[in-house]
Amino acid sequence: MTEVHSETSLHSGNRVWGFNKDYISEFVYGGIDGAITTFAVVAGATGAEAGIYWVLIFGFANLIADGFSMSVGNFFSVKAERDNFEKHKKIEYWEVEHLPDKEIQEIRDIYRNKGFKGELLERVVDVITTDRDVWVDTMMKEELEMTKDTKSPFKTALATFLSFNIIGIIPLLSYVTSALFEFKGHLFLISCVATGIALMLVGYLKSEVTATSHWKGMLETFLLGGLAALLAYFAGDLLGSYFL
Repeated sequence: MTEVHSETSLHSGNRVWGFNKDYISEFVYGGIDGAITTFAVVAGATGAEAGIYWVLIFGFANLIADGFSMSVGNFFSVKAERDNFEKHKKIEYWEVEHLPDKEIQEIRDIYRNKGFKGELLERVVDVITTDRDVWVDTMMKEELEMTKDTKSPFKTALATFLSFNIIGIIPLLSYVTSALFEFKGHLFLISCVATGIALMLVGYLKSEVTATSHWKGMLETFLLGGLAALLAYFAGDLLGSYFL
């Protein structure tokens, strides 16, 4: 009963935690990338014993530039897939119009390979080829193995950009607080804890996208972020001792 209630509260219609399921993958991977790359900047700067303002300058530069770059790349990737789908769909319409016998035989071969035979096979072929739209859709799915991505390229890019910045700013919050209010606590330690929590939450969402264990998703993102932080910290320490 508890498990059912948990699933019901987590999923509401087409949403998870208020997010549209269609765009959760973009939010998850944008958030993971934002948290890890920004925390790597913080860790590297800390290893190099850079001042707070250098951490903020490079951290926010990373948020804006990398977040925008990632979202633009996502936009053109989704758009290219949709354009490629539409191009092949036009070709299929042309072939159905000008090479109907060849296309009918292709439908027949497809369903024969699925186990249809005799009169049933011919009935299936007749039903499909009677409607041009159904005919073309069948060719797209069965012959070309292509399906149309209904996600908006703009919304995909926006979800990526927002998640990159919303999650990616978390490693910087302790440094922002220090700069604004002259807070002198353990800034890097606070950043580590906050980033770890953020990564585990995003990992939980990732497990919803991939339908895997929640603990596995949380642990994977946490360890990945920790590894990136260690590499950045020691790289910053090494370069800082050499150049500074």
